[in-house]
Order: sequence, then C-alpha cells, then structure tokens
Amino acid sequence: MPASLLHEIISAIESWKPFGVVVVGDFMLDELVLGDAERLSADAPVPVLRVRERRHTPGGAANLALDLAAMNACVRVVGIVGDDGSGRVLRSILEDAGIDCKGLVVDPDRPTTTKRNLVGLAQQRHPQKMFRLDEESRDPPSDSVREELSRAFGRALDGSAVVCIEDYDKGVCCAPMLAEVIEQSNARGLEVLVDPASIDDFSRYRGATAITPNRNEAERATGMKTCAEATASQNVLLAERLVVMLDCQAVALTLDRHGALLYEPGHEPLSVPTVAREVYDVTGAGDMFLAGFAAGRAQGLSWAASTRLANLAAGLEVEIFGVQPIPLDRVLIAARREAGQIDGGLMSLRLAAEHARHVRQSGRKVVFTNGCFDVLHAGHVALLEHARSLGDELIVGLNSDDSVRRLKGEGRPVNSHQDRARVLGALRAVDGVVVFEDDTPLELIKAINPAVLVKGGDYAGREVVGRECVEASGGRVELVELVEGRSTTGTLAKLGVSREP
Repeated sequence: MPASLLHEIISAIESWKPFGVVVVGDFMLDELVLGDAERLSADAPVPVLRVRERRHTPGGAANLALDLAAMNACVRVVGIVGDDGSGRVLRSILEDAGIDCKGLVVDPDRPTTTKRNLVGLAQQRHPQKMFRLDEESRDPPSDSVREELSRAFGRALDGSAVVCIEDYDKGVCCAPMLAEVIEQSNARGLEVLVDPASIDDFSRYRGATAITPNRNEAERATGMKTCAEATASQNVLLAERLVVMLDCQAVALTLDRHGALLYEPGHEPLSVPTVAREVYDVTGAGDMFLAGFAAGRAQGLSWAASTRLANLAAGLEVEIFGVQPIPLDRVLIAARREAGQIDGGLMSLRLAAEHARHVRQSGRKVVFTNGCFDVLHAGHVALLEHARSLGDELIVGLNSDDSVRRLKGEGRPVNSHQDRARVLGALRAVDGVVVFEDDTPLELIKAINPAVLVKGGDYAGREVVGRECVEASGGRVELVELVEGRSTTGTLAKLGVSREP
C-alpha cells in the first residue's frame, strides 16, 4: 500500500471542509425490547417477556446518514417512513443529529421499516435474544409517492457535493426511482455512489459513478463464483464484470477481513489490506465504508485515497460491538498511526495539540491527565479508565526520564519514558501519550486545552497545575479517588527495592 495515500488522507483531514451529501435509500428503525424472561406462559410452552425498556437506533440508510454526519457532512435524506410511531421516532433521532429530514416522505399506506428484537434477561442478568419481528413493505412506492420523492430529491441536490444510494431492497430503490436519481445527479455533475442490495440484478444502478458491493453481493449479481480465500486476480474479474455491466467509473469491492479492492478501468487494481482487530463485529461496516468513500470524494481525494479512507473508517467500526458512527478525528489518528507518525500511543506535542483541536471542532471532549506512570499498577489503570469515561479522547502527559529523576531521585524511573509510553498507549482507555521535559505539564495543558483535567484524589486541597487555564476556557478539574494500597513505591517495596530519594 503506497504510503503516499495515507499522507494524502492525513493532509485532507487536516484541512477538512464541511460538505453536502444526499442520502437516498431504505430508512429503518432498529428497536430493542428488553425485559425479564423468567417464566413460561400458562397457555403455551413459550417464554413470557416482561418489558422493562425500549431502545431505538437508526438502521439502513439512516445509519449511513449518521456516519456521514460524524464526518462533518451536511446530510439531507430522501426516503419513506410510515405514518406511525416508528417513523416519528426515526425522524426525531435524525433531526437531533442535525440531519435535514425534509425529504423523508410519509406514506400512510406502508409501515416504517422496523426491526424489533426481543431480548430477555434470564435470572435478571443473562441477556438473550429471543425473537425478531420485522415490520416492512418491499413494494415499490406508488406513482404519487415516487413523484414526491423525486421532487424532494431535486430540492436536496442544491449545495450538495455527492449522492449516496443505500439499497436494502425494501422498495424505495426501485428501477424507476433510481433512474431519476442518477439522471438528475448526472445533469448536475454530481457523483453517485451506491451500496447495493443483495439481489440478482444490478441493472437499476446502471449509470452510477461507483459501487461498493461486498464479495457475496458481487458474486450474486455477476453469476461468478470465487473461493472463500479469493485471490486478487479472482476479485479483479468480479470488479471488471461489474464495470462493464453498470458503465461505472470505479468498483470498490469490500472483502471482509481481507480489506478491499479498487478497480478503475485503465488503472492497476489496488488491494487495500485491513488491520487485524481485537474485536470483530461487521455490523454497520458497509455503511461506514460508503460514508468514508463519499467523504473522500467530496474532499477531492482520488478513488484510491477515498478507498483507503473508507477502509480505515470501516476497520474502526468493526472494533465496536453494535453500530456507532466513527468520528473524523479517530480516522485521523488511525491514519497517522499506520503512517508511522504515532509510535504506539506516543505523539509529539504539535500532533497532540492538533488532534485535540480536531476533537473539539467535532463537538467532542478532550480529557487530560499526567504523571510518571513508572511501574504501572491497578491504581493507575483505575485512574485512566475513570478519566476516559469523562470525555471522548484521553491524552496523557508523561514525565520524561530527566523530569522523573528530578522529582523522584536518582533511582527513578525504573522504566524509560519510551517503555512507559508504549505500555500506556496499549491501554484501551488511552488515546495518546505526550512526553514532557518540564517539572510541570503546564505548557502541555495550555497547548491541548482539555475540557476536563484529571488528577488523583490526593490533590484535594492542593494546587492543581493548569487549573486556571482550563477553567478559563470553560473546562473543569476532576479529582479521582485513588485505589487504596496501590502505588509504585509500594510495588517496589514488595520487590525489596528502594528507589526513593
């Protein structure tokens, strides 16, 4: 993978501009119905679910809209909801996320597509999915509704840079509707990017600019078969067939744990590997891939760099159980790490300050704490985990070896700051580590400007360095209770080592 692509992505995110995007497709609501399942019904051998809670999350094209919003897009949506409670809940969630829902047409003759999962707690502690109810219509919209959708789409195009089609084969993305979408977009000079449904016939997407099927979808649509460990040459054949079938400019074939493959006619195919993940849940990864792909094109990135950006975003998505939009600053960190700009969790001061600025601009909170973290113990981990829970990104200031020596004496540190930074960077709670040479982290705190400054509870009644500048910027200081009996001094004493001054 050319390193130049990562540098192209990093440069684009550093100068990222908001962009307009229209999302057309099947808008869904996922509902979790949670309760207790402790007995069988008296009239049938079936469990009884006593409902305690309902949770709602957007699905389908609605999830794509949230993913794009996380990438600083101005999102307008065009689709159908029913005249029902699910439709109103879905609209409310999207509007609360700042998404323009004027193009969501209410069709009283069909329900809002809703996937309702019934989850019971056995003995009040073991969640288990019991059943799923799907409420939907797969019929194409009536002529009058389709005309209303077409008018809404035309209005949504003003100020937009790209169009995304998210097809789950629920009826909205019928051939006549997509023909109008593609024709209007082409007339405006806007690219149309498609995440296709798993169907036999892709002809409804003909004329779109690019398509992002997974391998199973591509095999089904082309009638071609590959083995589970398909080689690049086999995957290229799939992509070539799709380009001919659809007359498109590019195919980004997603290959699950094997990454992605980009094919542009007249160019060498590009294989984009994926990074091994500790957690692997592909739910929502396809939506996140299309969001990254569209965002890259809207920023003027090449097809290759846009595919690389999309694969980075989708890779971060699979690290999360369930579905959660990936903020742009997390993609930036991943790109910098793969480009070798971040060694483990270690950042330069400039990079940390820049990253913190991106986090703030996205409306998220930076948390900062600092210390020597010489011999890591449970007390350190508890402090860091608590600190991370207070915001969205945790940056740790780490005393350099000389700084520790001045504070603790010639016997310290036990471990070099390179080793200490690597250990801290491996913790899930820590998003970045910055080594500082001064006796206090004041200059570092000024550069990062955190929303929350965290220190241990032993600072109660004592001066907290950086308090004034943090509070002057609207932030706060949080003192975290220490874990009793856990300290580096105590750990060294148990080992029979005295390294205190």
